[in-house]
Parts: sequence; structure tokens; C-alpha cells
Amino acid sequence: MAERSTPSISLRKTPKQGRSAQLVADILTAAVRVLEREGAARFTCARVAEAAGVSIGSLYQYFPNKAALLFALQRDEWRETRALLYAIIDDRARPPLDRLRAVVHAFVRSECEEAAMRQALDDAAPYYRDAPEALEARADDDAAWQGFVAEARPDLDAAARVRTAQLVKLVLGGAGKAISEDCPDLAEADAHAAALAEMLCHHLALK
Repeated sequence: MAERSTPSISLRKTPKQGRSAQLVADILTAAVRVLEREGAARFTCARVAEAAGVSIGSLYQYFPNKAALLFALQRDEWRETRALLYAIIDDRARPPLDRLRAVVHAFVRSECEEAAMRQALDDAAPYYRDAPEALEARADDDAAWQGFVAEARPDLDAAARVRTAQLVKLVLGGAGKAISEDCPDLAEADAHAAALAEMLCHHLALK
């Protein structure tokens, strides 16, 4: 049986001039609107081009397919979230468990503030999940959490660090998503975040 091919999700070319960069920015802004309005299943390059007011040919100059557009949105969201979280994780002036609590609160707040878009991106993930660029991004995330666990618990061996980092990452991601969907306001979300933070700190301290 032939293996399923993975679509390319890299830009066809990098915009080098102001006009080209603005075109790509306009396309991505339109893509956000279409994804929020139509959902991942009805998201198409043609709808994005129409929303951006550009020809489909202009869109295809940069984005080869639907998967590339969706991944560009996810990549931008990852960059924003990582910039927020990694600034906390890397602040070695603070004890590791204090940083973990701060990361949990920041992540849950971020999930709540962008709940609709996050849900749409989660629905879109199957279109690019197995592409090399997506795998590389997840590997970078894993390495960051493993580095944090190694600092917090230097007594753990390599296998235990990997398991602990995976658990923290999975619980944070899953719980953050659930809190953003179920809590009616930020005050309740903050209360859930506090409980989640203490649970993860307890696990990390006892591991």
C-alpha cells in the first residue's frame, strides 16, 4: 500500500519587498476571518483570496495549498504563545515552581482570550499535523519543557525527564483547552488555573 503523501506547508517564496509582505499579511488576516467564520472543513484558498480581495493566483504565489495557509496561522499562534511562555520559563531569577504557576496562569488566560480561534486551529490540525515543519515545531516545544524539568528536578534521569515533561505539556494543553471552553468568565478561569498549577507543581515536586 502506498504511503499517504504529506502536502508541502512551506511558503513557496519569501516576501522580500514591502508590497509583497503586505500582500502576505493581508492574506493571513483574511484567512483568520474565513477560518473563524467557516471553520476548518469549509476553509478554502478561494474563500481566503476573495476575503483578502486578491486573485487566487496571487495567493498561490506564496501558499501552495490550504494546509500551508492553515499552518501559517498555527505557526503565528505558536510563536505568540511561546514568546509569552518561554519568557516566564527562562526567568531563572525565579524558582522553578513559581515559574510553572505563572506559566499555567498565562497559558490559561491566553486560551480563554483566543478560545474561538484556538478551537478552529485545533480542528485544522489534521491538515498539517504530520508535515516536517509541524513536527519540528513540536520537537522544539518538547525540548523547552524537558530543559525546564531538568532544571527543576536535576535528580531525574533522562527517561523520567521526558515522561514528566510530556505529562506537564499534555495536562496543561488539555486542561487549558477545557477551561477556556467551560468557564464563563476570567475569574472562574483563573480559579481553575490556580488549582491546575498546584496540581502540576505537586506532581513535579514529588516525581
